[in-house]
Amino acid sequence: MNFIFEIVDKSERKIHLTKERWKHITSPNSLHSYMVGYLEEVKKTLIQPDKIVIHSLDDKKADYYLHLKEKKVYLLVGVKYLNGTGFITTSFFTRKLIRI
Repeated sequence: MNFIFEIVDKSERKIHLTKERWKHITSPNSLHSYMVGYLEEVKKTLIQPDKIVIHSLDDKKADYYLHLKEKKVYLLVGVKYLNGTGFITTSFFTRKLIRI
């Protein structure tokens, strides 16, 4: 597989990050290129999130949040579930929890 990692999240579901998605998130032309140095924090967000928000319009999507006190922001990791397995769609910093 072309996974950077596959882990079991807080709710005991498998979630993976593909090389393609990480390249998309961290590419120099991306709005979130600063994420390149935060791979371990992405993993931690899935394993020990401060909050998980299920999308109201699509229950197959969830946002995992980890509060980074030193930066005064949340790290958001967006996940989509298909056939019982999750995959990361995006990741970025936000100042507040986003409700969809």
